[in-house]
Amino acid sequence: MVQEPFSALGKIRPILKSTAEIEMAPHEPSPTAPHSLNGFANVEQEIASACKQARRDRASVTLVAVSKTFAADAIVPVINAGQRVFGENRVQEARAKWPGLISAYPGVALHLIGPLQSNKAREAVALFDDIHSVDRPSICEALAKEIDTQKRRPELFVQLNTGEEPQKAGVAPAQADAFIARCREHYGLQISGLMCIPPINDAPAPHFALTAKIAARNGLQNLSMGMSADFAIAIQFGATHVRIGSAIFGHR
Repeated sequence: MVQEPFSALGKIRPILKSTAEIEMAPHEPSPTAPHSLNGFANVEQEIASACKQARRDRASVTLVAVSKTFAADAIVPVINAGQRVFGENRVQEARAKWPGLISAYPGVALHLIGPLQSNKAREAVALFDDIHSVDRPSICEALAKEIDTQKRRPELFVQLNTGEEPQKAGVAPAQADAFIARCREHYGLQISGLMCIPPINDAPAPHFALTAKIAARNGLQNLSMGMSADFAIAIQFGATHVRIGSAIFGHR
């Protein structure tokens, strides 16, 4: 459970039915997603509204459009509509479909939002601009080696497991400070932020508040938190990156 007392915040509930399980589940690629253009426009409006309510500049929040399981012909209309940052869950899937898209659309950025295996670090460093799932020493070691070898430095986020769920990856809140320090001091990694995925049945606000508190005391500026069901709440708590898939592309 979350370590900090946020009883008042716990009353805040997601405004939509949670899609965390949907967005984390593996599926076969879908050939098309006609929902995407309307979904993208609606999400952009909701982000702008949430930023206004939180008295934040819209430019302070990066929309990561989670395109995992969707084929290129579902992604291209969203790129043409102006979206430039996309998220994928698996290195192998991203490698299969993104090099051609990146070549065709310069300026598109790709974020790894799913778990990373040590043996995929080479490909991950070569392909992704941001990696949101740094969560254990073996990953730190592999990333440090590849960053040094390739001379390419993606933005790195430490993934927290704020609910301390045994089935979920991430660093427990009580170990976060020590892990961040070890990333910096032992592995020489430049950590830019934290990522969290609240438990499916919990109010997300306490988890977002805890993540923001840990980031602040470690001098981290970026917060990757908020998905289709709860990104407006995440923006209230300082999210700089919101990872939105089903609200843009439709359910998988």
